[in-house]
Amino acid sequence: MAHMCIACGWPHLHEAPRTAAGGGSYEICPSCGFQPGVTDDDEGHTPADWQFAWIKKGMPWSSAGMHQPAAWNPAAQLQRVTGGK
Repeated sequence: MAHMCIACGWPHLHEAPRTAAGGGSYEICPSCGFQPGVTDDDEGHTPADWQFAWIKKGMPWSSAGMHQPAAWNPAAQLQRVTGGK
C-alpha cells in the first residue's frame, strides 16, 4: 500500500507518515525530503513550514538516490495536500 507525504503530496511512500502509536515512520520523501519523526519532531519543522520552504526553492526533486520520474509534476502532487490552494 502506498502512502502520501504530508508535506508535498508525493503518493508513493512505503510507510505511513505516523505509526499507530504516533511515532514517525522515518522514511524520507524523495520528492521534498521531509522525514516524519526527524524533520518535524527532532528539527521542529511543521509539514506546512517545510512545504512553504520547498515551494520557495522551486519545488526541486530532493532524492540523490532515486531518479526523478519523467512525468513528475510537483505542482499537481502538491494539490493532494493543499486542496488546490
